[in-house]
Amino acid sequence: MTFQDIFKSSFLENITSISIFDMTLALLLAFGLGVFIFFVYKKTFSGVMYSSSFGVTLIAMTMITTVVILAVTSNVVLSLGMVGALSIVRFRTAIKEPLDIAFLFWALTTGITLAAGMILLAVVGSIMIGAVLLLFVNKKSYLNPYIVVINCQDAESEREAKQFLDSQVRRCVVKGKSVQNGAVELQMEIRMREERTDFINSLSQMRGIHSAVLVSYNGEYMG
Repeated sequence: MTFQDIFKSSFLENITSISIFDMTLALLLAFGLGVFIFFVYKKTFSGVMYSSSFGVTLIAMTMITTVVILAVTSNVVLSLGMVGALSIVRFRTAIKEPLDIAFLFWALTTGITLAAGMILLAVVGSIMIGAVLLLFVNKKSYLNPYIVVINCQDAESEREAKQFLDSQVRRCVVKGKSVQNGAVELQMEIRMREERTDFINSLSQMRGIHSAVLVSYNGEYMG
């Protein structure tokens, strides 16, 4: 093989298959939209522990997907090999929050549409998706279920606590009850009428009530 054969190889010919301008523009747009996705994720996060590394992963995933799709669209043979190579990859990281799956797919689809040249679709779609997430995820409703844990002294204080809760909340249902040495512990599901928790203070000061605890159990936060 001579030097002339080396320079005529198909490997070197692939260098000019995608222009520098197209690559730079696609990656800059991917970075910008990735940052936007990261911003929406940060503003809508409502889990227990915020992970900044996951937000950075969204930016990187958008850019990496763009690079992969640019390579695939430039060569049909390469696209077949890429499918086979990616099919052996296994990701075993557990997704703790269901909403994180939406952000992962958002980053992937943004990278795909950008690399496919559908810039307007990627930009407008990302703006609309971000607006929907900011509108609905950040909307906190007082109708979310809560659990009230009450430690009562006797059956009479239990009855008074139940009547008090019925008058203060929209809905009150007994979910569990534990009795030991005369003391009664109640677990009650409630739906509040408004975003105020002052009634828990009044409940804890009633006769025969040792403690009253209000916790959320909507799958996002416990405490």
